[in-house]
Amino acid sequence: MLLPCLHDRYAEGGSTKHEYFWQDLLVAQRIFESKPVRHVDIGSRVDGFIAHVASFREIEVIDIRPVSATIPGVLFRKGDIMNPQSLPVSDDGNGYCDSLSCLHALEHFGLGRYGDRVDAEGYSHGIANMASLLRPNGVFYLSTPIGRERVEFNANWVFDPRSILRKAQSSGLKLSKLTVITPIGDTKESGIDDGTLCALANKEYSLGLFTFVKSLDGNIQQ
Repeated sequence: MLLPCLHDRYAEGGSTKHEYFWQDLLVAQRIFESKPVRHVDIGSRVDGFIAHVASFREIEVIDIRPVSATIPGVLFRKGDIMNPQSLPVSDDGNGYCDSLSCLHALEHFGLGRYGDRVDAEGYSHGIANMASLLRPNGVFYLSTPIGRERVEFNANWVFDPRSILRKAQSSGLKLSKLTVITPIGDTKESGIDDGTLCALANKEYSLGLFTFVKSLDGNIQQ
């Protein structure tokens, strides 16, 4: 039997030009540097980001789909982020974790693609419920497609970044950093002024990596 492999000799020694590569690496590095007490993830890629973090610390993963594998350093919980009754709670009622991530998953909430109920406000409910998991001053790493706002049913949303910011602010979250990753893997720290956000909203597609901090008193911002 022949199995010709004719092009490998001309390729680079690995792919580094995809947005998943950069978001997984950047957020894992930030978690390593910040050393949170408890990090929880919502629906991110197991064979990328979760594996990165589990290589140096324990991580809890909540996903609406079951995960049958047993992975060292990873605690899986089946839960629906749009249903707060299915989420873990702390003994003191002051937030469950001090560090939280949701990478390339929010854009699917409420579209039914992964067995969740169809809900036009799914992403909005998801942000509010994720914010409720955080302790005051906790850090939330959120990545999602940004650009000309639209629903590509039932695959995903693409959000105007200002839509994400408005909902985050109403849930007691303050933006501390925005990293923009292009489809070919170029990354840059973005301004968060109105002009820059408007320009991002008029592009067809980028990946926005938002870093939020929960307000100290945990109150909703108006």
